[in-house]
Formats: sequence, C-alpha cells, structure tokens
Amino acid sequence: MAFLTQASQQWFTRPADERFVSLDEMSKAMNGLCDRSLSFVENTREIVVVPDENDTTNQGLFVYAGDSMLAPTHHSFGQLCSRASPSASPASFFRENSMPAPLVADALNYSLRFRRGAQDNVFVLATDDKLRAMTSATYGRVWNAEIIDLLKDRFGDGVTGDWRVPGEFGKKVTVDRENTTLYASDRDMFVFLANEGHRIEVPDRRDGKSGSLARGFFVWNSEVGDKTLGAGFFLFDYVCCNRIVWGADQFHEFRFRHTKGAFGRWMDQVMPILDKFANGSPKSVQRTIQAARRRKLRTDNLDQFLANRFGRGMVQPIKTAHEADEGRPIETVWDVTVAATAAARSLPNTDRRVEVERAAGRLLQRAG
Repeated sequence: MAFLTQASQQWFTRPADERFVSLDEMSKAMNGLCDRSLSFVENTREIVVVPDENDTTNQGLFVYAGDSMLAPTHHSFGQLCSRASPSASPASFFRENSMPAPLVADALNYSLRFRRGAQDNVFVLATDDKLRAMTSATYGRVWNAEIIDLLKDRFGDGVTGDWRVPGEFGKKVTVDRENTTLYASDRDMFVFLANEGHRIEVPDRRDGKSGSLARGFFVWNSEVGDKTLGAGFFLFDYVCCNRIVWGADQFHEFRFRHTKGAFGRWMDQVMPILDKFANGSPKSVQRTIQAARRRKLRTDNLDQFLANRFGRGMVQPIKTAHEADEGRPIETVWDVTVAATAAARSLPNTDRRVEVERAAGRLLQRAG
C-alpha cells in the first residue's frame, strides 16, 4: 500500500509553539509576524558582523544592516555565510569547530567587503531585531500569511467544515496540538487538509473488493528561502495517528522557486485546482476513475505505451511499482496512473518527479 510521510515528518519534529489548532489561529500568528517584519535591499559592503560582547560563550554574533543591529537565526547565519563566500559553505565549518565569534566576524567581514562585487546587493528580512533572511536581491518573497489567508478564504478555519485536519483512521477528531496538521514558524509553514466526509467510491479498489478514497492536499512555503512554495494533491484511504497518509493514489505536486513571479504562477496554476478541490463534486472524480478502470491496455504494446508517455527509463519502475502494490501486472489506464505516481515518489530529481506525476494526471483526465 502506497503511503505519504510528509505530514508525519512535520508531526514528529514540530514543537508545541509551531502547532496550530485552526487556520484562524495560524493566520493571526503569521500576519502578526509579517506586520512586525521589515524587508530592504542592502549592499554587502555596508554589512558589518560584530561579536556579542555579552555572550559568555564567545559564540554570539550581531549583524549591522540597514541601520539596525540584528541577531541572526540559525538559518539566516547560513545564508549570510553563503553570501559572504559564494564558492564555499563556511557556516558548517564555523559551527563544527566552535570558532570564537571575533574570528568568525573578521572572516565574514573580509569576505563581504573584498570578495564580493561592489554592486552586490542582498535582500534582508528583519523581524523583532532578528535577522531572519539574507537572500539574493532577486528573491521573490511570498509571505506565509498570504498563503494561509488564501486557504482560509477557500476552506474556512480548517477544523469545522468539509475540509479539515484529517481524522484518525477516517474518524473525526477534536483538533488539538497533538493531532493537528497545521504547522508554521518564523522559518516555514505546512498545511494538510482533507475532505473525508465526501468520499469517492471505487469499485474493485483492492483484492477484488470495492472501497472509497478521500481527497487531500498539502501546501507548504518558506518566506525566508528555506524551501519552495508548493502544493501536493492526492487521494487516500486513511490517515493514522502519527499522520502517515495510507493508500495514497494520484499524487500530483507543484513547486515554485521564489522568483519575482512565484506568487503569480501560484495563483494561475495552483489556486484553480484548490478551488476545484474545495467546490467540486466527488462524482466527477469517481466518473474519471471508473472510465480509466474500464479502459483496458494491450499487454503486447504496454512497454511502448509507457515509454511514449513517461520515457523508456520509467517503463520498468512503473511496472515494478504496480506489481509490488497490487500483486498483478498492469491491465488498465487506472493501473498505469496509480503505478506512475507511485514510481515517481522514488525519483530523486524533483523536476523529473513532477514531470512524471503530471503525465499521469494528463493520462487520467484523457481517460475520463
């Protein structure tokens, strides 16, 4: 049985103050963070790093940028080091060797002033006297608050409507900080919502028996450059107590790098799908699945059929994935789409994985 662990990884690692019991609570926190933040462009030669004289461990640093003295976070310190020395990654070297702050400051100041170009600018994000991000000047920031508010507009508070924090083994739960799937911090955000009340009936779901699937999606973002802006859409059987998604099918992913046009591409490409997920009837999905299940494939032409749509390198992985999950060879278009999305999850290259997932989605839509 195919499964997704993205939400489970969040569940295992998030402390209590990064867990939210509704989109309303999440929105309030992220909008407050946004309102207290200041973004500006600074030339690297104007940035100065100084040791924290009050730090008895001799490890603390401050960064002077934009007339402010800022304490770097763990993440922004890594970005600062990358900006200072683009051909190396000194942050890990400084940390692993517990180098004293004055020596680290001298090394970074030298690189910022003499190893960078005179016109080299960086995009700085400061919040509450903290340096949260130091990215390239062309970085296209998408605020976590913007994404969360868009989700609120479509899905309500995420705990009382059709689309909500998923239950445990299909049963509704009272959402608390232990079982929530709404996470955010000053570094990133992750949302998992599902519609388990309007399930999609699938004849001959598994072992000759009928079954049903719920719809779900992930949305993630980082306004400090820690990860892409993205979303994943899928069907699934149930979610267990530690937030693993079991029986996942038809996983389709969209990722956008934080360039100047990232938010516009998100609105054009992802929000229409979210709207369809929120307002569409499960019957249309059910009809598409049934049509794909009825469309039989010629076994003597299967390899060429797969190669034409996914590339020759994916033929054997797709066939192997289906036999591993279903215990039989591929017979229908539905089998192909299920196996292709399962095989795509093992691909290390994100662009290639998304390419295979989208090809499977196109194949399913054409079958319907």
